[in-house]
Amino acid sequence: MVEKEFRNFSKGKTESYMQQVEIAIIGGGLSGLIAAFLLAKSGREVLLIEKKSYPFHRVCGEYISHEVTDFLLDQGLFPEVLGPSELTRFRLSSMHGKVAEMPLDLGGFGISRYAFDQFLYEKCLGVGVNFLLNTQVLDVTRTNEGLFHLSLDTGELISATVVLGAFGKRSKIDKVLQRSFMAERSPYIGVKYHVRTTHESDMVALHNFEGGYCGINQVENGIFNVCYLGDRQLLKEHGSIAALETNVLFKNPHLEKIFGEAEFLWEKPEVINEINFCTKKPVENNILMLGDAAGMITPLCGNGMAIAIHTGKLAAEAVLGNTSLEKIQNAYASSWQHYFQQRLFIGRTVQRLFGAAARSDFAVGLVNQVPYFARQIMKRTHGQRI
Repeated sequence: MVEKEFRNFSKGKTESYMQQVEIAIIGGGLSGLIAAFLLAKSGREVLLIEKKSYPFHRVCGEYISHEVTDFLLDQGLFPEVLGPSELTRFRLSSMHGKVAEMPLDLGGFGISRYAFDQFLYEKCLGVGVNFLLNTQVLDVTRTNEGLFHLSLDTGELISATVVLGAFGKRSKIDKVLQRSFMAERSPYIGVKYHVRTTHESDMVALHNFEGGYCGINQVENGIFNVCYLGDRQLLKEHGSIAALETNVLFKNPHLEKIFGEAEFLWEKPEVINEINFCTKKPVENNILMLGDAAGMITPLCGNGMAIAIHTGKLAAEAVLGNTSLEKIQNAYASSWQHYFQQRLFIGRTVQRLFGAAARSDFAVGLVNQVPYFARQIMKRTHGQRI
């Protein structure tokens, strides 16, 4: 059985041999898992390669817009059993603590990546997806015959007809593929905690501080996700995450209150460096790029998880609806640009309103004084139900 062959791979091997599959997916986040599920459910042979083992935490805002809820329900993938929170309101504070609130367009639900990724992993196993866990892809090349060869850190080689890249914001494989954004240094770091607190259960809040902003919303089991995007240079200047929080984040009184009252559930936070919002391509090196690998929307727009789910759906549809790799690539690139190109551009533009005192005061004033304009920005970054 193919599934057993893959799961018996071990990192102690030194010999190399070629195992051929139809579709290889690099990365097991939301986009990779969704694509794998849909493809395997339709009878295609799928191998998903993930460098970690489920379940595990990821630096993520852990809020999903209802734009993908109908799709998840139709596919039996909505995590109702996990008890996600229902999110209907949005709060914004400036660095000085000024506040604006508005309804959350479409609304959404909160769910941790730890729980949701595990849920989707189990769903994928149920439809026959093959997994290689604790395994990293080191290189991807394409032969003259049109096949992809994937070199693994186990020493094995995989041959595939189609490859989907779902390896997140920034990966070693991006460097190997010589993707242009890897040459640009990013000033951002991401930091995430899970806490217990008395924050409103239906509220997504976004609080500005110098060089960044911090979001908070409830996920499952009464737990709240606190995740912020910060300035890497400020972290360097202050010497530690704790010092950065005390001296920078806590100048916003709302953040000082949240951090002061919260019960932190982890000894230390999840941290990621070099978060980059620059333009990427949905297809590179003949690989379909999914989720953040194709382009990351700024966290203040709150839709990275929904976009990842949608890209997984679009990639699967492109593969299932076309016979040649060229047609698959063209179909996916066209769909991706239709749904996401403008959204990511608007997100990058709106990003400029945050992370500095005057700009964050202006953004809060805009929401309070011109709510129609604020609603239009939210609509254009949240998409439509799929």
